[in-house]
Amino acid sequence: MWDSPMHLLIIAVVILVLFGGRKIPEVMRGLGQGVREFKEGMRGDQPAQAAQTSAPAATPPATTPTEEKK
Repeated sequence: MWDSPMHLLIIAVVILVLFGGRKIPEVMRGLGQGVREFKEGMRGDQPAQAAQTSAPAATPPATTPTEEKK
């Protein structure tokens, strides 16, 4: 399908003409965020569960006897 670098160059030029130089970073940013959200959705709720189970149980502070004030 992509036999030569010329194909990639033609596609890059077409994308540049369609979207313009200023719009391409916004499109790529949106694409990256979409892929990231998709991957997080595929993993499910694992990060939230891991954060809840990995936190150590709170231990009460050690008490030391103090001198009584008169």
